[in-house]
Amino acid sequence: MGSGYSAATDDGGSLTSGGDRPAGLGDLPENCLAMVLARLDPPEICNLARTNRAFYRASSADFIWEPKLPENYRNLADKLVFYEGCCGSVGKKDIYAGLCCPIRFSSGTKEVWMDKRKGGICMVASWKGMKITGIDDRRYWTHIPTLQSRFHAIAYLKQIWWLEVEGDLEFEFPAGSYSLYFRLQLGRPTKGKNQHCSATNQYVHGWNIKPVRFQFSVSNGQHAKTEHFLNEQGKWVRYHVGDFVIEDSCRPVKIKYSMTQIDCTHQKGGLALDSVVICRNQVEARC
Repeated sequence: MGSGYSAATDDGGSLTSGGDRPAGLGDLPENCLAMVLARLDPPEICNLARTNRAFYRASSADFIWEPKLPENYRNLADKLVFYEGCCGSVGKKDIYAGLCCPIRFSSGTKEVWMDKRKGGICMVASWKGMKITGIDDRRYWTHIPTLQSRFHAIAYLKQIWWLEVEGDLEFEFPAGSYSLYFRLQLGRPTKGKNQHCSATNQYVHGWNIKPVRFQFSVSNGQHAKTEHFLNEQGKWVRYHVGDFVIEDSCRPVKIKYSMTQIDCTHQKGGLALDSVVICRNQVEARC
């Protein structure tokens, strides 16, 4: 986008905004600037809002931001960001910014946020809110602090015969298509952020004999089931379980999810469990 404009006069001069300064985009009426901004993505709007006061003021217009919000934004904002009933007094730009910030709920075991560019909802459910076989028995599991998880800790399976992980959540997802994943790693993670430092080791065993079964069911009748052999060591992998569609954004849906490997003919171990990830299709959730 250009940073200024000019027009020729009858005597060959140019129009100015007053004095000797050439007229620029900042001299356009705010409603005109707002109409230009309405055609851009939110990050582009925010970048232009930093250029001058005119763009900054124009970027606050409600009609720019309301089409970029999910249709049930009032319910989401009341429950997650502001107090109930205050949306009428809060600008749409502030509501958008509030929903884009990661918000914890369900005793801090789940986190939800809106993608800044595409506006889709993303959610991460920590292992801390799941029912896990033998999770409190130090012979089988240990809890490792690490910056590689949004929740700053993962559950590490040393060895077990029977693996069963179950969880659920309830939320008012905006209408659209979503994907559900389990985020796992073979090998013990390090405490730092650098995932490449996560070392493979001899304690990883049993995952190439039988696949792990993943599944979920949604209260609106949808369900999915898949199986994966776990064979990629030393890095976090999101194992895709399936997709589901939300049609009514004003009604909460309950989702139950699980992963199992219950073949007791062999032990398995060396698995790091972080979370379940749900994100709007075509939106990349950063975990």
